[in-house]
Amino acid sequence: MAFQSINPATGEALETFEPTGPAALEQVLARADTAARDWRRRPVSERAALLRAAAGMLRRRRSVYARTMALEMGKPLAQGEAEAEKCAVACDYFAEKSGVLLASHDYPTEATRSYVRLDPLGPVLAIMPWNFPFWQVLRFAAPALVAGNVAILKHAPSVPRCAVQLEELFRAAGFPDGVFASVFIEPDSVASVIADSRIRGVTLTGSPRAGASVGEAAGRSLKKVVLELGGSDPFIVLPDADLARAAETAAEARLINSGQSCIAAKRFIVVERVADQFLELFTAAMQKRKVGDPLAPGTDIGPQARLDLRDALHRQVQESLERGARLVCGGEVPDRRGAFYPPTILTAVTPGMPAFDEETFGPVGAVIRAKDEADALALANASAYGLGASVWTADRARAERLAAQLDAGSVFVNALVKSDPRLPFGGVKRSGYGRELSEHGLREFVNVKTVWVA
Repeated sequence: MAFQSINPATGEALETFEPTGPAALEQVLARADTAARDWRRRPVSERAALLRAAAGMLRRRRSVYARTMALEMGKPLAQGEAEAEKCAVACDYFAEKSGVLLASHDYPTEATRSYVRLDPLGPVLAIMPWNFPFWQVLRFAAPALVAGNVAILKHAPSVPRCAVQLEELFRAAGFPDGVFASVFIEPDSVASVIADSRIRGVTLTGSPRAGASVGEAAGRSLKKVVLELGGSDPFIVLPDADLARAAETAAEARLINSGQSCIAAKRFIVVERVADQFLELFTAAMQKRKVGDPLAPGTDIGPQARLDLRDALHRQVQESLERGARLVCGGEVPDRRGAFYPPTILTAVTPGMPAFDEETFGPVGAVIRAKDEADALALANASAYGLGASVWTADRARAERLAAQLDAGSVFVNALVKSDPRLPFGGVKRSGYGRELSEHGLREFVNVKTVWVA
C-alpha cells in the first residue's frame, strides 16, 4: 500500500510515497546498527554540537516546515512555526545540558572507586503520530540522539512529507548516515521490526490500542518501551478561581492544534456555584476563534487531520447528546469542503457518555458540574486516562493538595497543561508509562551501568 499525503482542508492528494520494502528496510537496519557503534563513541560535546546545528536548521526552515504541516495535517501556519521553534528550543536545551545530564556519578562504597555511567542502548524505533508531526519526533529524538542512541522513525501514514523532511533535517545538520532514518512500513510490519535484534528500544505516541500492541511486541522481545497514549484531561475550576482568565485559557487549552492534542483540556469540571458564569465566559471564548484555511493569516482552527477522524468526533458528540448531554454551541458538520468541525461545547455531561469516558480528539469541550471540591476531584479521577490536569483556584495550598491526589502525570495550577523540555512528560493508567523530556526522558534509553573498581 502506498502512503499518501492528502490536504485535509481540500481533500486534494498531494503526493504518494512507496512503502519501504524488505530489502530497503534491511539496509536501514544495517546502517543504524553500524552507525550506533560509531555514534556512541563520539564525545557528548560533538553530539551536542550537531543537535545545536539541527536547532538552527529548524529555525531557518520553520516557514517551510509550517507549510508542510498545514498542507498535510491542517495545522494553522502560525502554530506550525511555533512547533518548529519549540523543537529548536528542545534541541538547544539537551545540547546545553547533555554534559551534566549524562555525566558519571560517584558513590561512596568500600571500593577504590564506584560510579554509575550512562551508556546508550543503540537503535530505537520511534512510532509517532500525525498531530504534532515535528514536535513528537524531536521530543524523543533530541535526548535520545545526544545520549548516543540512533533513531528509526515510523511516522504516521498521513504525514509522509513530514517524515521525509525530518530525515533531511538531520542529514543537513550534519548527523552521520544512519543516525536518523525514516521508514514507510505498515502497522502489521512493526512487530517484526521490534523483534529484530538490532532494535534496542521502542517509543510510541498513539492510542491505547496501539500502545497495547506495541507493548506486547516489545515485551515478547524484552525491549525497553515508552508509551504515551493520550488523555482526557480534566480542567478543574473551583469557586475562588479567576473565572475570566480560566475561561479564556480553557478555550485555548481545548482548541490548541484544532483540538487535536493529547494534553488538550477535554473535561471542564466546574463547581456548581460558578458553573453558569464559567459556561457563559467559556462559550464566548470558544466562539470567537476563527475556523478556516490553515494557510490563511489569522486562522485559529484548521480542519481535522482526516475526514474519518472528523466523522468519529461527530459520532462522539451525537452519542453524548443521545445519552442526555445538551448542546451549547457547534456540534454540526459544516457544509463545506474539507474535514472541518466547529468549536463545540456540551454541558450536562456525565460518566457513561463518550464526551466523558473517551478521548475527544477535536474542538469539543465537555462541561461537567461538580457539587464541591471533593466531587470535582472524584470526577477528575473517574477516567481511564491520566495524562495531564489543570486546577484553577486562588488558594495555592489548596491547589497543591489537589495536585497530590490527581491521577495525572502533570498538574498545572492556573495554567494550561503543556510539555516543556525541562520537565518530564508522560502519564499513568491508560495514558501509558515511561517519560519523555528532562533528565527522566533522556535516561529512558540508556544503560545505567554500575562500575566497581576494587
